[in-house]
Amino acid sequence: MKAALCLATALMTTPVWAQAPSPAPSPALDAALARTPNTGKAKNIILFIGDGMGINSVTAGRIMAGQARGQDGASYRLTFETLPYSAFSKTYSADKFVTDSANGISAITTGVKTINGAIGVDANVTSKTCATTASRIPTIAEQAKRMGKSAGVVTTSGVTDATPAGAYGHTSTRGWRSDSELPAEAAKAGCIDLARQLVEAPDAIRMDVVLGGDLARFQAAATGGKRKDKDLTQVWAAQSKAQVVTSKTALNALDPKTTSKLLGLFSEGDLPSVVDHKNQTEVPNLADMTAKAIEVLSKDPDGFFLLVELAAIDKWHHQNNAYRALTDVDELDKAVQVALTKTDARDTLIIITADHSHGLTQSAGSTREEPIMGLARNLGINEPDKNGKGRTVLAYASGPSALEPHDHDLTQDEVLAPDFKQPTLVPLSSAQHTGEDVPVYASGPQAHLISGTVESSFLYEVMFYALNK
Repeated sequence: MKAALCLATALMTTPVWAQAPSPAPSPALDAALARTPNTGKAKNIILFIGDGMGINSVTAGRIMAGQARGQDGASYRLTFETLPYSAFSKTYSADKFVTDSANGISAITTGVKTINGAIGVDANVTSKTCATTASRIPTIAEQAKRMGKSAGVVTTSGVTDATPAGAYGHTSTRGWRSDSELPAEAAKAGCIDLARQLVEAPDAIRMDVVLGGDLARFQAAATGGKRKDKDLTQVWAAQSKAQVVTSKTALNALDPKTTSKLLGLFSEGDLPSVVDHKNQTEVPNLADMTAKAIEVLSKDPDGFFLLVELAAIDKWHHQNNAYRALTDVDELDKAVQVALTKTDARDTLIIITADHSHGLTQSAGSTREEPIMGLARNLGINEPDKNGKGRTVLAYASGPSALEPHDHDLTQDEVLAPDFKQPTLVPLSSAQHTGEDVPVYASGPQAHLISGTVESSFLYEVMFYALNK
């Protein structure tokens, strides 16, 4: 009896967690315990931007990528999710709760939040006026150049679009991409379009590698382009050891050992989705362009800065086409894999983040065996809405899909098609950005500084510190 009372007393005073055998530490815990922050100086920096890639895009993109590989999508991990440090970034602009891509990237590359639509300038600018010298803020790419490093931009959009322009551009108005898009009064006032800013920048800050779309904005109208003044591809090619390529074949054949300046323009405007590359065989994917950019830039013994953007996540979200948007989350991840393989984690800071989010939602209903792109189902049986009709797992807050009501009973084959547009709440010609914080992932020198919830401009501070430590 006395022994029984002693046992009962011991059970009452010993915490429940101490009564059960402890599970073996998981590999994730082992890795976290073994982690030692790299407090050294960064020789190289690669900044990846998944344009419009909010946390819901990462989650749904992860699931889609895992399922495409025949794995459990929910527990699958994208490569960039395995990096040791992460945070959330606050993306608001100087004048709006919800940013556009111009301020979104500008805050990251200059450390200064500006107004929506402006790039590389402070918040005192007025839209549709020339940016003054006093308002210009040097970008991290330009500062890397002044340190003797090389710098480059890779994007699946046109290279004068807002995000790639965040490496080299200074303008109050992101739409001034070529001289044909520059209003007469702006040209008369001395404003310079982004394509000219890119090609005609002083040697000390000019980008060394630029890969993406926008061929029409660099070529003269006489040769099928949009420019009224001159052919900027010829201006680029006149530099020493400079190359201009316009096809995947030419890019693959290019010898990085003999090329120091590379301009690759693979489409008249934005590059097509990788989903459509079977019909666009001469368009390189993001991983191809990232690999070639690193090969050219890494010849510099002083190191390099590289901005890599997967633009189509945003562009397809705007159209409520989740299939293509989420396919490109995986495409971004493949480019990250290339960067990790081609660089040394000891001297290369890699950051992956977004400039803003989108109104993609993932609703309850489906079991984990069902495709994330499909209808909400349980073991093949639909989990319908209150009207008894099939409903999709993914949907949007706003966009053009609402202008084409899904007023019939949706089928699984219909919603799994690449061209399907997910249902939308608010009808708009283009889905709007959303204002929630976006994720940040990092590895390499000073990556441990990226933690908690930070301002988007803080990412610039980390990069600048890593380069100058």
